[in-house]
Amino acid sequence: MEIFGGAQFEHLQSSYNAVGWNASLTGNFKHVLGITGDFSGVYKSRATNSSVYTYTVGPVLTARLPVVQPFVHALFGGASASAGGVRDNAFAMFVGGGLDLGFRKGIGFRLVQADWLMTKFGDQTQKDQGRVSAGIVIKF
Repeated sequence: MEIFGGAQFEHLQSSYNAVGWNASLTGNFKHVLGITGDFSGVYKSRATNSSVYTYTVGPVLTARLPVVQPFVHALFGGASASAGGVRDNAFAMFVGGGLDLGFRKGIGFRLVQADWLMTKFGDQTQKDQGRVSAGIVIKF
């Protein structure tokens, strides 16, 4: 079992970048294979306050090396966005991976997690975005 918590930067549109948090819980049922539940929120204040929350789950494949653990995942779920009092929900999909460093006494660092995010809100066309996260990993 691993718990991750950290900060994230998300590029949602050509003129919309936001910062926020990212948290995940991973259960490993094989040495290299597990399932991850990922939750995140980003916020931006300009003319109107806006936020995007994602909640996804999916398989993760991790190389269990002595010092670093690279991983890849595909996560599927939903996204909720609000701006200026208007709210919308949509399908969300993350595909990406990252690199965790060290697990001395159960604590490590996620040096980077980079994901491609696909959403489709309302009648809009598919939106392709990206996010980058980093933070602390606690392993039980």
